[in-house]
Amino acid sequence: MATTKNKAAEATDYSMEEKINALYELQQIDSKIDEINKIKGELPLEVQDLEDEIAGLRIRIENIGVEIEELNSLTRQRKREADEAIALITKYDEQQKNVRNNREFDALAKEIEYQKLEIEHANKRLKEYAATIKVKKTAVEEAEAVVADRTLDLEQKRTELAGIEQETAKETEVLTAQAAEAAAKIDERMLTAYRRIRSNMRNGLAVVTVKRDACGGCYNRIPPQRQVDIRQNKKIIVCEYCGRVLVADPTTTDRDA
Repeated sequence: MATTKNKAAEATDYSMEEKINALYELQQIDSKIDEINKIKGELPLEVQDLEDEIAGLRIRIENIGVEIEELNSLTRQRKREADEAIALITKYDEQQKNVRNNREFDALAKEIEYQKLEIEHANKRLKEYAATIKVKKTAVEEAEAVVADRTLDLEQKRTELAGIEQETAKETEVLTAQAAEAAAKIDERMLTAYRRIRSNMRNGLAVVTVKRDACGGCYNRIPPQRQVDIRQNKKIIVCEYCGRVLVADPTTTDRDA
């Protein structure tokens, strides 16, 4: 908070003309930084997209792994149930040999039949689990192949981006320092408005000059009296058509204008 107040206090030490000139200078510097960023093209976004895709695929692989483990656990459980049913059938077969009447024999026969159904049911489930596990393992292999492919693309793009950043690092550092120096001359409210306008413009131009009696951003005609006001640098004047801040062209004399 104290730093912000100090910057605001420093900005008030400059005249409106100096602030407007600093604003125009800041725009020129930011435009140069934009040109450097254009060299990177879509690489930063492509790198981010690839990182997100790889992260998503790895989460998917991990989730499928959990599902496969759950199916393996169910497989082991069904096998135990089938083994228990087989053991019970063997037990009931032995008991049938020592029954005292038909009622006991029939009761054991029903138990044997029930355990056979349990075995049949378990075997059916085991086949379903095996088929599902096979499908999921195939999905994991396919996802891992995509991850490997995307990882190669990512490393290539990272290398390319790192090369560009290394080549432009010094220039970017100088421009960033210059931008900070220019911004220090501008009060916070004006700086915030500049950044807001800039973010709304496709080409990043928030401050433009008047050339040939027209706005340098939207090329609409600027009335003569308004041009006089702009050259006086007594207040911020924006284009009524596009909302950009208008400044006098520093390369043009009053006679030329």
